[in-house]
Amino acid sequence: MEKEHVSLVNMKPGQTGVVSTVNGGSQRRGKLHSLGITEGMQITKVSSQWLKGPVTVRCRGTEVALGYGIARDLLVSTGKEIEK
Repeated sequence: MEKEHVSLVNMKPGQTGVVSTVNGGSQRRGKLHSLGITEGMQITKVSSQWLKGPVTVRCRGTEVALGYGIARDLLVSTGKEIEK
C-alpha cells in the first residue's frame, strides 16, 4: 500500500495533508519557501475560487492565498492509502 498524493486544487476545503512534492523549478520552490510552505509540513485547504481562481491554505497558523498554477503543482499526501 502507498499513500495517496493529490494536487492541492483537488483537495476539499477543510482537508489536511502533508506537502510531499513541489513540481516546478527553483523559483517556484523559493516562492513557496518564502511563504513558509515546504515539503514535509502539514497544510490545510481553507477555500478555493471558481474557474481556476486562488486557493487559500492554512500552514503554521497563517492563511496564504496561492495562485491556481502554484496550487496545481503542489502535491499533498492526504494520509489515504491506495493499492499499487
